[in-house]
Parts: sequence; C-alpha cells; structure tokens
Amino acid sequence: MKKIINKPENYVKEMLEGIYTAHPDLVRYTQDDVHCLVSRYKKEGKVGIATGGGSGHLPLFLGYVGKGMLDGCSVGDVFQSPSPEQMLAVTKEIDSGAGVLYIYGNYNGDIFNFDMAAEQADFEEDIRVESVVAGEDVASPAPEPGRKNTRRGVAGIVFVYKCAGAAAEAMQSLDEVKRIAEKAAANVRTMGVALTPCVVPRVGKPGFDIAEDEMEIGMGIHGETGIRRGKIETADKITEEILEKILEDLPYQPGEEAAVLVNGLGATTLDEQYIVTGKIHEILKGRGIKVHRYYVGEYATSLEMAGLSISLLKLDDELKAYLDAPAHTPFFVQV
Repeated sequence: MKKIINKPENYVKEMLEGIYTAHPDLVRYTQDDVHCLVSRYKKEGKVGIATGGGSGHLPLFLGYVGKGMLDGCSVGDVFQSPSPEQMLAVTKEIDSGAGVLYIYGNYNGDIFNFDMAAEQADFEEDIRVESVVAGEDVASPAPEPGRKNTRRGVAGIVFVYKCAGAAAEAMQSLDEVKRIAEKAAANVRTMGVALTPCVVPRVGKPGFDIAEDEMEIGMGIHGETGIRRGKIETADKITEEILEKILEDLPYQPGEEAAVLVNGLGATTLDEQYIVTGKIHEILKGRGIKVHRYYVGEYATSLEMAGLSISLLKLDDELKAYLDAPAHTPFFVQV
C-alpha cells in the first residue's frame, strides 16, 4: 500500500481536520465530533438537508455541504456508515424550524441508521424528518413495480443534492423539497467502469483483483460486482456500451434535454474524462438529445480506483431551473 498518510486508524479524522482548516468560512463541526459536518450558512425557516455515508468517496458526501446544496453531513469511516447518534447531531444542528430532509445512497447500513436518527429526531426533538433514498446505478437490478428500489446509489446523487438544495434555498416547504428530490432521483441514471481496485487504509491491500489488461463494466463504488469483466477497450467503445445501458433504462425522445456528469473514480485523469465527454456529445447529438450542462471531474470517487462513471439527468423546465441555481460548497461552485 502506497498512501501519504500517518496511522491508518487516523485517516478519516485527519482528513476532516484538513477540510475544516481549508474551508473555515464554509463548514464547521458540531457536538465536538469532527464526523458531524455542518454548513456555516444557516437560514431561519429554511428546510435543512442532511446526507451521510462512508468516507473514501470525496467529494461525496461531505463536499456538497454549503450554500444552495446541503446543510449537513454525518461522516463514517472508510466505506462504513456513520452512527445514528452522529446523524441525529447533524439533524439537530441544521433544523431551522421547517423540518429536515435526508438524502442518502441506497445502502443497508445507511438506511438502518438514518431511519433510527429520524425516529429519534421526531420523538426526542420534535423535528419532522423526511427521507429520499437515491439509487440509480443501472448495473444493479431494476426496481420491480410496487417494491422498493434496490439499486445502488452512486454519483448521480449529486444531481439530487443540487436540485433539492436549490428548492430549499428558494424556501420551499419540506414536502415540496422532498418532491423535487424524488423527481430528480427518478430521472437520473448512472453506470461506471473500473480498471483497478482501491486499498482501504485499515486493510492495507486491494479489495479485489483485476488483471492489468482487464476492465469491469458496472462495478460499484465499493468494488461491488459489475455486469461483465473483459479486456480493456477503447474510450469510444466503453462510452458506447455505458450510454447504451443508460438510455435503454431511461429512454429519451429527440428534443429532450439532459445534464451529463462524467465522474472520475479517483485515479483517472481529466484528459481521459474529456475524451469520454467528447464521445458522449457525439452519441447524444446523433440521437437528438440536447445537453443542457456537462459536469466533468471527480464528484464521487472510490479512493484511488481507476475508472469513471457517466450519469444522465433527464430535464424539464422545473428541474433545469433548480439545476442552474447558484451554489457554493467546498467542492462545488456554480454562479
């Protein structure tokens, strides 16, 4: 394992201390626990939005706390859920009298702990909490009618944060902010490709093995099994395969609009990401799909995993307005 760290057991704590040092004007922590990160911007009567999840995915989840997006984030150890107590501490700190919306990825530990925190917030603090669970990875099984979504939540959750955060900033009600979050979550799809494994600091060795000349289409951000493994192909072929799966799952009609997120998983250069972006543009233009915005960079990583994911958000005028609204967080600035 080659990492610029001190003791593996201090990895998350020292990372968080660095973030508070670098961005003291935007974020702070509460309850004397660096794992409870909240925005310095607080607006009375505004719906609070909280998220949370394991570390190792920067800038997800905590990087989107700030003005116009999220209000707080409970931070777990690498690839581990934060505790209900940490989630509750964040909830209490960000409540401004209009209730709190939880938005988080579709993972069992997060679901269990956020549900516990929501119950405690209601019974002990009289804070109304609603939840939206994002799961848009088309490499995992599609939800069946009448049954809950079992898809993994991956980089597309950033679109949910953005739209819901803008709705809250516009002083919409908790029910309305939840509706916007659910609408965005229902209209985003993601798929990725991995080329190398990552190394969890406390473990000290790769989480899985993959040959030097192999790739895995659809691998999850914790190394979950994808849909196929094979020899590395060209950027164009990889892009074509991923986009085809996304567009099969959520078809677009000619003239419809999308926002596109090209997300590096931690060790893939921007050069490669922009090569993929060019091919995405060619494919979508050929299908008559208009791209309203491109976002290219690292939005949801998996430590030092090489690879990338592509997310598409289907837009209408309502979602477009919220997507375009300004936001300012340590890792996301839009004016």
